Amino acid sequence: MAENLVTFSDDNFDSEVLQSDKPVLVDFWAPWCAPCRQLMPLVEELADDYSGSAKIGKVNIDENPATAQKYGVMSIPTVLVFKNGEVQQTFVGVQAKGRYSEALDSSAS
Repeated sequence: MAENLVTFSDDNFDSEVLQSDKPVLVDFWAPWCAPCRQLMPLVEELADDYSGSAKIGKVNIDENPATAQKYGVMSIPTVLVFKNGEVQQTFVGVQAKGRYSEALDSSAS
């Protein structure tokens, strides 16, 4: 896993995501999900690309069902981009890296 990639959980979601002063990209995933595994290298790349300017992390929905339920995650992978504790964009399924970058860039300004 990329060193800049954060593991979010039900316990740290509030402090790590909602109270972050930077944009946050959250990948909701599960180890048994093939598309989630396909997305993982891309999310790791984003974590390195945005090191210092945004927070990039993952929530394992099997281990952290409360957070997934709170945000209505019905299909995985689901990626949410947060700014100032609010969801700015939602992506369901694997998207091109550029779509995630655009969402982070627009949330940074």
